[in-house]
Amino acid sequence: MKNIPGQKGNKLSRRKALKTGALAAATVSVSLLAQERKSHAQETRSDTKNMHLSLAAYSMRDALNKGLMDLFGFIDWCAEMDLPGTELTSYYFKKRFDNSYLRELKRHALRSGVTISGTAIRNNFCLPSGPEKQKEIDHVKKWIDYSVEFFAPHIRIFAGTLPDGVAKQKGIGWVADGIKEALDYAADRGIMLGLENHGGITARAADHLAICDAVGKHPWFGINLDTGNYRTNCYEELAMAAPRAVNVQVKVEVFENDGTKVLADLGRVRDILVDAGYKGWIALEYEAEGDPRKEIPIYIEQMKRFFNS
Repeated sequence: MKNIPGQKGNKLSRRKALKTGALAAATVSVSLLAQERKSHAQETRSDTKNMHLSLAAYSMRDALNKGLMDLFGFIDWCAEMDLPGTELTSYYFKKRFDNSYLRELKRHALRSGVTISGTAIRNNFCLPSGPEKQKEIDHVKKWIDYSVEFFAPHIRIFAGTLPDGVAKQKGIGWVADGIKEALDYAADRGIMLGLENHGGITARAADHLAICDAVGKHPWFGINLDTGNYRTNCYEELAMAAPRAVNVQVKVEVFENDGTKVLADLGRVRDILVDAGYKGWIALEYEAEGDPRKEIPIYIEQMKRFFNS
């Protein structure tokens, strides 16, 4: 057969093109694999050792408020998700409970293989001395006693909201005085108190830290660091407060400076905690709009990757 003019050249060109294409595809695959490995490296860090995951009962507030779930069922759900911890928010304890109920919660968690990482209460210390302030202090002391009964090592407390017309510095002093009134009792009972950045007078890290400075160093006091509550420069403010954290609650969203919410960068949150030397419980507190039954397991799996848990 006669050679068709240019056929040999065409065959060579096709071979060259195929070879070039294969090399290009291999290069893309290697690049994608490198990106995947880099992403995985960003998620997992060995220095997250001794950070343990928990879930705040507040995350299931609708079901708990409507009676579709109780705290025993919540503990079961935490166990199903293979979580080390469960945070039992005080709002969802049954009405008019006694110590036998608290011991049952403790036993149920123990038999489920889940540790009670802490509890969380409402209180307002942004008040002057007087009967109302004393009522708030007594409320905290009561929950210190309860926490001993059901093995909750930590209580999340609030500062409160500054009343209109009151200077901020005075409010900071009021809150610090209230905490100091409860702290010796907490120390005697072996319960840690963590002051949360829950808006109000603690909306900015500088004021949050000013309250802690006014309380002074105490082995049974620190910050309950909520990663979604600082309203401006959130990651910078988290980094300021993280060295004093004794408990952490992670939100899946954070505030931008204009007040809008965006998805949190969990890797950045993790790095802030690592850099601060934090060790202890990290409780997911889900407040986003999605169905918590569907969304929480997804975020728990993400957090297991980021915190090597």
